Amino acid sequence: MIVGAHSIIYSKSPEADRGFLRDVLGLPSVDVGDGWLIFGLPPSEVAVHPSGKNDGHELYLMCEDVESFVAAMAKHGLACGPVQNQGWGLLTQVTLPGGGKLGVYQPRHARPKPVSGSASARRRPRAKPRARPRARRAARRRG
Repeated sequence: MIVGAHSIIYSKSPEADRGFLRDVLGLPSVDVGDGWLIFGLPPSEVAVHPSGKNDGHELYLMCEDVESFVAAMAKHGLACGPVQNQGWGLLTQVTLPGGGKLGVYQPRHARPKPVSGSASARRRPRAKPRARPRARRAARRRG
């Protein structure tokens, strides 16, 4: 049923932030027309937190080593907030070229296995491979 997730970063400077995702983070992308890039992401997860209101959503990227991430961003001239130990992970925020902030953390919580493809695709039985025409002709000659 679900084959992926599509996240959106709203920006006052989308070209600069797309450049960050492409050139600094090295995310693969496709151009869906007129330079509009959609970026691929590694496996992701979703959690539901309690709130006094609905329709609030956040995006965080995860990394293996938050201190290394902060150092790499500094080499690109990008500022990160102080690393905070939240218990569930080590959290920082990188300031995007467009001025927005993006949360990045090193998880310390258990991680679910990623979903691969749609459930219906996983349930579909594999078709038997068909014999090649040359192999069928040879079998007819032998038979």
